Amino acid sequence: MDVREALLKATVKIFAEVGSRGATTRRIAQEASVNEVTLFRHFATKDDLIREALRWAAEQTSVAALPAEPVDPPAELGDWCRNHYRQLYRVRSLIRKSMGEFEEHPEHCERAMKVSVHISNELAAYLGRLQKRSLATSDWDPRAAAAMLMAAIFTDAIGRDTMPERFSFAMRDAVDKYLSLFFRAIGVTDPRPAVPHPSKQRTS
Repeated sequence: MDVREALLKATVKIFAEVGSRGATTRRIAQEASVNEVTLFRHFATKDDLIREALRWAAEQTSVAALPAEPVDPPAELGDWCRNHYRQLYRVRSLIRKSMGEFEEHPEHCERAMKVSVHISNELAAYLGRLQKRSLATSDWDPRAAAAMLMAAIFTDAIGRDTMPERFSFAMRDAVDKYLSLFFRAIGVTDPRPAVPHPSKQRTS
């Protein structure tokens, strides 16, 4: 890892922990195992460093492509949503800090918002293809449906550890539960067998 990347990585880590005010150049330099003189050789100001670090962090997000020709929506969308959930959960502290500073530093969210728009467009386009192939009903708007699904996943990934009382189900089951409701809403039949409710199972 070169010095510049070490500084970017250190900045992202410190920013996620303490935000802009706490992310001093001294603390960032120590985290990157360099001195402040070296830091300022690469970045003119702390603000420049933070902006570049958040841009760099956003670029580390890999956006998986959904199939151009949908065949199995539950499997295809399930894999895609689980990957998206894992990435959101991994950077949840960074997202929360960026959102918390939006009023004062809107530029901190700028790159991440572009990534989010790209992901939303990818999902909406896929849902539109489901309609065209008659794999779902057609009486709903793909963009509204995409926003609904992304909101459920985002809220869970970002807020589960801060509001555990809101989530009575395990994290490992979260995406499947949201997708089950989502597929009913858009008229996609999930081919996986339903698990009987405990109250309806016979007791021996």
